[in-house]
Amino acid sequence: MSDSPVIHVDIAAQELRLEGGGRTLWQTEVATAKNGPGERDGSECTPRGWHRIRAKIGAGCPANTVFVGRRPTGEIYSPQLRAQYPGRDWILTRILWLSGLEPGHNRFGEVDTMRRYVYIHGCPDEDAMGIPSSHGCIKMRNRDVIELFDRVPAGTRVHIE
Repeated sequence: MSDSPVIHVDIAAQELRLEGGGRTLWQTEVATAKNGPGERDGSECTPRGWHRIRAKIGAGCPANTVFVGRRPTGEIYSPQLRAQYPGRDWILTRILWLSGLEPGHNRFGEVDTMRRYVYIHGCPDEDAMGIPSSHGCIKMRNRDVIELFDRVPAGTRVHIE
């Protein structure tokens, strides 16, 4: 298990690190929840603790593919599309759907990460990284979410702190 890659998300630093074999393999800036950390359903906060990637969605889709309800809409994101749908929460390119591993903290009941639909996902390239701005998810640049998606299997452990 120690040789398996682990994803670490540092909310304070707004950074994601892929670690394996006792070293950092890759890292990038991210954007976590505008509302800060928290586990409650409806809070729009980023859940803390140990998780795993429950599902990988979007393999082979072009960069900037728009997802709604974890399904590609057939749209490719553009600033013009954003102007047309100003209220949309843009989930682009790839989705790594998280499931909590800690009963009572981020799994089951009112704190269930998976039932809250918390993902690591791509976002519009003009969205700032390093600044909390999501609705609870961990947002990444599209090129970075593709890189991460291609490097980790479903089941990979994710620690958010």
